[in-house]
Amino acid sequence: MNLIIDIGNTVAKLAAFDGDELLEVVHDSNETLEHLPAFCQKYPFRKAILATVIDLTADVQDRLKELPVPLLYLGADTPLPVENLYETPRTLGYDRMAAVVGANALCPGRDLLVIDAGTCITYEFIDASGRYHGGNISPGLQMRFKALHQFTGRLPQVQAEGRLLPLGKDTDTAIRSGVLQGMEYEISGYIQTMKHKYPELLVFLTGGNEFSFDTNLKNIIFADKFLVLKGLNRILNYNDRI
Repeated sequence: MNLIIDIGNTVAKLAAFDGDELLEVVHDSNETLEHLPAFCQKYPFRKAILATVIDLTADVQDRLKELPVPLLYLGADTPLPVENLYETPRTLGYDRMAAVVGANALCPGRDLLVIDAGTCITYEFIDASGRYHGGNISPGLQMRFKALHQFTGRLPQVQAEGRLLPLGKDTDTAIRSGVLQGMEYEISGYIQTMKHKYPELLVFLTGGNEFSFDTNLKNIIFADKFLVLKGLNRILNYNDRI
């Protein structure tokens, strides 16, 4: 049984896998991992993997030292079950690669576009031969709302929830519609462009923000909010076999 520790910019996730089956996901503090001891007592873990996009606090490091199983730290030198063509692998966020690995595990032998909508929106491409070509990074939902407020003198801080119109009728609806529709058009544009180049393309959507947008390409889109965790589990199993 595998323990997955995914430490993100805002929250940490603890996941338990039995083989390829995801049993449970627990959200935890990325500064303390306070739920980790109880989670380890609940399941008979045999091995674990840690992936983080932030520097570990002293509390987190202490928690990790107490783990009763071997811990694999995911880094630039960790062997991967896909070929990484990124020119600067040491600057590549683990979450980007894990999402790609997860999508490739679910649909091997296919051209895949992986869109992860979290703090940032990332767009990653892996071809049918299992070669990761790279991707792009764009501001995420909350980052866009905050930027409009913080980098202007008078625009208010607007929430995503609320009245949504095709064209805003006041400042709040203009910002909300501009941000949400802008993201929809951006995502649709990436899909259509990649689909034109790779006609058999499949698309995976994952991350913390949910999207509902009209597109004639919905038949090629799969939503999986646990794609990163599944990718980390695959990387852990891959390293256990080599």
